[in-house]
Formats: sequence, C-alpha cells, structure tokens
Amino acid sequence: MGDRARRRIAKFGGTSVGSKESLAGLAAIVTSDPPIATVVSALSGVTDRLIAAARLAEARDGAWSKALGDLECRHDELATALLASASLEEYRSYLSRTFGELNDVLKGVYLTRELSPRILDFVLGFGERLSAPLVAAWLSEKGLASTWIDARDLIVTDSTFGAGLPCREETEARIRARFAALDALPARPHPVVTGFIAATAEGLSTTLGRGGSDYTASILGAALGVDEIEIWTDVDGIMTADPRKVSKAYPLARLSYQETMELAHFGAKVIHPPTILPAMREGIPISIRNTFNPGFPGTLITKDAAPGPRALKGIASLGQLCLLNLEGGGLVGVTGMASRLFGALARRKVNVILITQASSEHSICWAVAPGDAQAAKDAAIGEFALEIEAGLVEEPEIQEDLAIVAAVGERMKSTPGISGRLFQALGRNGINVVAVAQGSSELNISVVVSRHDEAKALMAIHDAFFLSDAETVRLFLVGYGLVGRTLVDQVLKTRARLLEAQAIELRLCGLANSRTMAFEPEGIDLASCAQVLAAGEASSPSGFVARMRAMNGPNSIFVDCTASPEVAAVYQAVLEGAASVVTANKIANSSGLGTWQALHRGASRQGLKFLYETNVGAGLPIIGTLQDLLASGDRVERIEAVLSGTISYIFNNFRGERTFSSLVREAKAKGYTEPDPRTDLSALDAARKTLILARELGLPLELGDVEIEPLLPPECAAAPGVEAFLLSLEAADPWFEGLKEKARAEGRVLRYVSVIEGGKASISLRGLGPDHPFATLDGSDNIISFTTARYAERPLVVKGPGAGAEVTAAGVYADVLRIATYLAR
Repeated sequence: MGDRARRRIAKFGGTSVGSKESLAGLAAIVTSDPPIATVVSALSGVTDRLIAAARLAEARDGAWSKALGDLECRHDELATALLASASLEEYRSYLSRTFGELNDVLKGVYLTRELSPRILDFVLGFGERLSAPLVAAWLSEKGLASTWIDARDLIVTDSTFGAGLPCREETEARIRARFAALDALPARPHPVVTGFIAATAEGLSTTLGRGGSDYTASILGAALGVDEIEIWTDVDGIMTADPRKVSKAYPLARLSYQETMELAHFGAKVIHPPTILPAMREGIPISIRNTFNPGFPGTLITKDAAPGPRALKGIASLGQLCLLNLEGGGLVGVTGMASRLFGALARRKVNVILITQASSEHSICWAVAPGDAQAAKDAAIGEFALEIEAGLVEEPEIQEDLAIVAAVGERMKSTPGISGRLFQALGRNGINVVAVAQGSSELNISVVVSRHDEAKALMAIHDAFFLSDAETVRLFLVGYGLVGRTLVDQVLKTRARLLEAQAIELRLCGLANSRTMAFEPEGIDLASCAQVLAAGEASSPSGFVARMRAMNGPNSIFVDCTASPEVAAVYQAVLEGAASVVTANKIANSSGLGTWQALHRGASRQGLKFLYETNVGAGLPIIGTLQDLLASGDRVERIEAVLSGTISYIFNNFRGERTFSSLVREAKAKGYTEPDPRTDLSALDAARKTLILARELGLPLELGDVEIEPLLPPECAAAPGVEAFLLSLEAADPWFEGLKEKARAEGRVLRYVSVIEGGKASISLRGLGPDHPFATLDGSDNIISFTTARYAERPLVVKGPGAGAEVTAAGVYADVLRIATYLAR
C-alpha cells in the first residue's frame, strides 16, 4: 500500500451504478487510477423498492412477490448488458440464490405480518449484496481483477437497527486484518466493498442509516489511513443550496469538516452526515466528485475553511418539521427544567433537530420530525404533568408544516451584520420567522419558517449574501398593450447593462393580457412575449395572482400596465403574497379612501413597496418630488397643475382663428383622445390625478370631493353618440369663442387648472396672465407647480410630456428599478 496512487477510497452512489452507461463511467474512473478499495451503493432506487416490497409483505399484499421479481429482472438485464458468458452465468447463479433467500424472508414476513427493525435491516442489505458482486465482475471484465467484500464481515455495530453505531476498535481491527491479507496475495485483487451494511458482534445484519455507504467509505479510509476519501455522485460537488430549489446554486470548491456537517445535518443530501466524523478524526480530506463529469474538481472537505470573500458558504433546509413549545412562569429561574424535558424526550427516543430557549427562561421550543411530534408532546406532558395541572406551565401544542433553513459558514463569527442581513432578506420578502437558533460557535444561523416559504427563503438568502452573481428580481406583468410592450422592449435593451453595472437580473416570470397568461419561473424570453401569450392559458386577474403566489419566489414585483378596475382590485392579494406593486393604473389610488389607506398600510406593514409615479404625469417626476418635499419637512401650501394632455393640447392651441370644435376633432384624429372625446373633456381623468396628489398631502378626500367646473355645455355632454356630440360642439363654438376673446382682452390665456389648497381640490377653467408659468405651456404637455414654505416666491415647477407609451413605460421601469435596488441592498 505504499504506492501513492492507491491511497484512496472511492465510493460510488446508486446513480453511479444504476445503468450500463453509469457503470462505464465508474469503470473508467477506477481502472485508470485504482483506489485501494471501491465502495458501492445499491443500484439507484433499489433500496426504496426493497422497503416497498417489505411493507407489502407486512400488509399481506401478494404484490410483494412481483416486486421482488421485477428487482431480479432489473439486475439480470443489467448483468446481461455488461458481462461475458462465464461471468454472467456465475452472477446469475448468485442472483438466483440471493433472491431465493430474500424470497424466504419476505414470505415469513407475509405469514407473520411482522416486520421488525431487525428484519427490515436484513432485507435492505440485499441491495448492496447484489450490486457489489456485479461491479466486481464488471471491473474484472474491464481488466482490473476484482473481488467483492461483504462489509458485514468488516464493520461491527451495536444492535441499533436502522442506524447502527460502529464499534471502532473491533471494526478497525477487522478492516486492517482483511486488507493486510489482500495485500499479501501475489496478485492483489481490487476489493469492491458493500456500502451501507454492517453486522453486530453476533452476526446480525444492521445498516448505517440511509446514505450510509458514504459512512462505510469513511470508516474504511480512517482505518486504513488513506490520503483521501472520494465520494462519487451525480452532481459536481456540494452546492451553495439545493439546485432544485435555487436555480443559481453553484458548487463549492472547498469546505471545512464543520461546515459540511452543518450543511449535511440540515438537509444537504450529497453526503451522509456521520461520514465526516471518521475522516475528521484522522484528518483525511473528503472530495465530492461527479461520475458523469469526472474532469470537474468537485468539492474538497478539509480541516480548515477556505479563505475567500464569502462569510456564508451554503444554505440548507429541512422540510416537513413540527415545532413544539413549552412555556410558563414555572420555568423561570428553576434549575433542571431543560434537563427534565430533554431527558423525557430521550427516553421516548425522540430525535430533537433544533432547540431554542428565550433568555427570560419563560419558554423552550424544539423541532422534531412529524413522526416524532406526538411522542414529543406526550413526553413533555408526562414529565410536567404536575406543573401543567398547577397552571405553572402550559400544555405544549404542535405547530405543523414548518421547515428549518440554515445558513452556514465558519467566517460568520468574524463578520458583523450577518444576522441583520439575513432577517432583512426574509422580512422584505414577507417570510415570517417562527423560531431562531444560533450556536455559540456562530457557525450557522437556523430559522424556522412555514414549509410553504422554504424555497422562497432559500432563494432570498442566497441572493442576499451574494452567493449568486446577481440579485434576481422577478417581474409579473399584467397588460401587454402599447405601454406593456414598450416596457418589455426597454427592459430587453437595458438589462445587460443593469446586470453589469448594478448586479441586478430582471426576470419576467409572469405575463398576461386580457385573454391569456403565461408563467416561467426561469424567465420568459423577452423577445418572444407575443408568441408565449398566444400559447398561454385563459387569463383572469385573480387567476394570475393565484399562480404568482403559488410560485412564491422572492423579490417579486407585480406590474400593472392596464387601466382595468379588475386588475386594480387584486393589489391587496398581491401585497398579502409578499410582492411589491408598480402600477400605471390610477384606479386603485383614486378609488375609495378606505381602499387607498388599506393598500398603503398593507405595503408599509410588510416592508413592501407600492409605487405609482406614472399615475400622475406619466414619466414626469411629480409624485416622487412631492413625497420628497414632504419627507424632508417642507410644507406644501398650494399645488396648481394641468394634468390632462388632451385638454392641454386643445387650450394650448386655442388661439387665433382656431375653433374649439376643430381642435377637438384634430386631437381625436391624432389619437390624443378616447374614441368618445367626452371621456377626456369630462375631466374625470384629471380629477383622479388631482385626488391622488391631494391624498399624498394627507387630505382625506373622495373623488366626489374634487370640485369640477364642467368644460362642456349641458347639451353637448348629453348628445346621443360621438358624431352628434361633435356637431353639437360646433354649435357651441360661439360660446367658447366668447371665453377666448374675454381672456385675450384681459391679456390672458385659457388653461384648465387643478388647484389643491386649504384642504380642498378643484378643477376649473382659468384665465392666466403672461407671467404665469402655465401661460407658455405647449403641445400636450403637463405642468405642475408646487408652492411650499421653501418654494414660496418662485414655486417649484415640473413640466413635460404627460402621456405617451415611451414616457409612461419609462416611468414604470424607473419604479421597478427603485424596488429592485431596494431589494438588492
């Protein structure tokens, strides 16, 4: 064993021995640089099928026999594909004898209806007893003479069936003696060792727990003093998180033993948790490698944590947990209470996964698997029966459907602010933390959350600690008309720069118009939105929000580019689903005051954003400017504004010989008005915008409180149909001409102006002198003037286009980026 190339143990998991193709990869790895031993698991899925067959037999279901027959056929088919005739016949003979033995055992289970842990361990061991001789024969076929070794002859455990505890001294003595005998042979065969299984000193079969083949390799490696233990699996190493739940997870180059144990304990399934202990005791590195990508270096596990910029190394989670809480004044200051509780749990063989205790000593809570929850409750009630009866302690209750999410990294203890960042990431995504635990070593922070939020919490923490290259912000866009399409086009053109400059990745995960909707968690192709929608499912606002909430991704923003009251009605449900809202739709903010207040309170309470800059003035910075003035302590005395682009266009051009009716027709022809121009000339849209500004000032107004001076004579407003209206408007031209001439005679121009002052809001037609900033308004521009304590003599004026797809979409995009920047902090 002096040859350096042989100082390794290589273990191959079920997916590495499950097919002809995977076994070809195994053979290439082992024969090119033979380790001193190869440890193998059962073929992928076999252990689960053995459990299922045993349970069928226990239930006296005759299907157990067919289940065994199917397993035998699978092994025979694989052997036929791999082995030459002589080796094949030898293996088939062994296969027949072994399945005959297994058949006899399960027949006994069937007859007695009894499946003890001891018998189950014996049954489960057949998986490795079938795979190891097949792998040994296959390696011999490939030129590496091999023999298989039953690990029950090597590893001695206690009689804890299902999770046998190795007896170190006896086990190491047996391993060293067996390998010394192998090394003494003139032509040493390569040993293929069964993983997972062991035996008591009396020879009774035991197992090392699910995933125990890793443990077998580590036990062998520690006993033989190897230089490295290789765990070959179907992934490129230990990942920063479960890639099935966090798409941007990536493999870690190096971890410490302690970090690996924490990640494995809290659900990282690449390595069996006890595997670390023998290797750590002897200081042997463990490498996690990919059988299907052998050139990738994988993850190296050593004594020391790797240097680097990341305080966190990885995130893991355990779903399907229950939490119990023992609380009451009878716990405070009384010694031995925790000892009594956990002693009672130990006597009931309840495995406690997480413990946390309030510093006041008023409560202790602990997490267990669902199967242990009732036993844990009964144990606590039994132990504290007297205190419960006396009212000193409350009877514990079981909280179900929970998950533990653990953030792990040795450098956490030397990096301030880790806890704050973690809880901020969870809080801003609406994830409620039920319980928290952190050991004194500060190696991990564990939080208990709803199982529904497990994946969302993983993604939020992963992004927050820059384990990803960029913060992913998920957009859910309703409205793919002119503004929606323009918004998508603007995102498409700028997202590469945004990713590079600010490390923010915008991902369109949901899209809807009035007919169809489509969803893609990894992001809809922005260049193919029309095609995706055409192939989408039937759409409704409530259905869209339900699908969005079911996806439950972190950093989500609901974007409304419609004018639909039905879409505005779902904002509350969006906020309750922990997503922020950006809207160009002014209906929600100009509806009932109670609705407006509920939306703003809901967003604030959950730490979410509700942004609507484009509700007033499209892309003009009006609402943001007003909010900044108020936040900085300024006092707004008066707001004047021209807020209708249509009406602005008409009065800005109402001069000379131009008639009012001709300008209305012109505005309609240019697309500045709705199909029925009365919709614009009624000033309802301007009134909604005026109301929104008034509410920003804190005025508790309803839409009906905005006083509107009608622009149209009653007979025009009541005309039946659009053409009749336009004709009646021509008849009213002399009346409008009189207004214009009166204003001109006074040196003024006509403007339809919103005014908010003295707690009231109004819109009226006013004649303004040449010194007024509104007198020079041009085209269809909007303008707003803020007279404040700071801007008293010269009001603050914002002026520019108040409509149009480009500017409106740009305003919506700006709101999206404000939230994205907030989420990426």
